[in-house]
Amino acid sequence: MDQALLDRLAIRDLVENWAVWRDAGDWERFVTVWHEEGWMSATWFQGPARDFIRVSQEGFAKGVRILHFLGGTSIDLSGERAIAQTKMTISQRALVHDVLCDVVCTGRFYDFLEKRQDKWGIVRRQPIYEKDRIDPVDPAATLRLDQTALAALPEGYRHLAYMQELIGYKVKRDMPGLTGAEVEKLYGEGRAWLAGKAK
Repeated sequence: MDQALLDRLAIRDLVENWAVWRDAGDWERFVTVWHEEGWMSATWFQGPARDFIRVSQEGFAKGVRILHFLGGTSIDLSGERAIAQTKMTISQRALVHDVLCDVVCTGRFYDFLEKRQDKWGIVRRQPIYEKDRIDPVDPAATLRLDQTALAALPEGYRHLAYMQELIGYKVKRDMPGLTGAEVEKLYGEGRAWLAGKAK
């Protein structure tokens, strides 16, 4: 089989394993999708993958459920490096003003990957947040959001951020969206990564 195809299959497998193992709390295997210096960015966390794994474990033990659903993947390969973009949806359930709600945020995982000793791993993961919504789990419930607070949050993940801040997370306000300076900067960093520059 063509090596490029094998690499694409390995990367797709890794991306899918990330979502399944993290959401299932399979931490022993979840560690294996990252390279040692892996870096994770999310609305509520930015830092080394090892710290992301630890805080994810802690949250999971407390009942925090942030679930991921994946769609199609586009992979750009350049030798031992790759950029993978994967359509995804983040789903989180929590109380919002005493109403149990689901937030759903749609976007892409933008992954910087490298093949080392014949094994692909994530060096950096940066989600792109495109649009989101919030709904009461009970459709008969009435939910009233603080419209001023909501409007102050970034468009692509404002409902997700609203929920996360209510439950105590500090949310980063300048994550990449569908358009804008942040996502253009990310695309430039992706091109530099494929060209062999440091992350």
